[in-house]
This record gives sequence, C-alpha cells and structure tokens, in this order.
Amino acid sequence: MANADRDAVRTRVLFVCLGNICRSPLAEGVFLHLVREAGLDHRFEVDSAGTCDWHVGERPDARATAVARKHGVELPSRARQVTPDDLDTFDHVLAMDRENLRDLRRLARASARANIRLLRAHDAAAAGEADRDVPDPYYGGPSGFDLVYEMVHRSCAALLAELTANE
Repeated sequence: MANADRDAVRTRVLFVCLGNICRSPLAEGVFLHLVREAGLDHRFEVDSAGTCDWHVGERPDARATAVARKHGVELPSRARQVTPDDLDTFDHVLAMDRENLRDLRRLARASARANIRLLRAHDAAAAGEADRDVPDPYYGGPSGFDLVYEMVHRSCAALLAELTANE
C-alpha cells in the first residue's frame, strides 16, 4: 500500500485529562507503544490534550515519565489544550474522568464527529459505571502513577483490540 493510501485510512485517537501532563500523555504513550508493538503505526494518529491551559508547552510530569520508562514506554508529547477543531477531526476522544467528559461534550460543536467517551469504559477491571474514572495522581506519590499506568494500559489494550477487531 502506498504511503498516501496508508495515511488516508488512519484512525485519529485523542486522550484528554485536565492539564495534559499526567494521565493523558501516559495514555498517549501507552497506546502508541501498543500500536507499535502490533505493527500498526500506519493505522493510527495519536495525541493528547488537556481541558485546561495550565501547562501548555510543558513536558509530562516527571513521575508519569518515570512510570512510563519503567515499562519501556516513551512520552513524546508537550501539553496543549483541546480545541473544538480536535472534536471535529479526531475519530475517538477518550476522557480520563467524568469531569473531563462533561467539559469535552460542552466544547463539542453540533458537527463534531468524534466518538467522545471515558477511557475506562474499556477497562474490564472497572467495577461498574461508578469506577470509570482514571484518578488524577498529580497531588499524590509515585504509587498513584503506578495505579494509573495499570488502568491506562488495560484500557488502551482493550481500545486497540476494539479498533482493530474487524481486520
């Protein structure tokens, strides 16, 4: 398949949290890692963003970077704020918690094409609807980042399986 043809069929996935320095860049990195392991780089465009602009331009939190490295995952992004255009151009927008989900749905124009939902909707270990949030580890210690990594990894693996199921 020619590169132009391969790019034309890319699925665009965006992960969103509050500040875009902990959870969403971790999800972006994990999903990219899983995509590369599966040899599907040509099929996906992956990014992350935050609903707030507090950390725009910053690299991911050092604790998120450390937990990612521990698992062989790179975090390539710099923080940015999500825009209404993102919701028109990305196919799948995965919110880390219900507050981010509400903010994204408010931001979305009527024409938004993105499938906006919670990332942990894909986590078989989530104990029902009340357990669908990825907790924000920012104000805690390193163990919170380990827990978030586990949740994100399970969810991203299930998301990738869903998005490639019909191949």
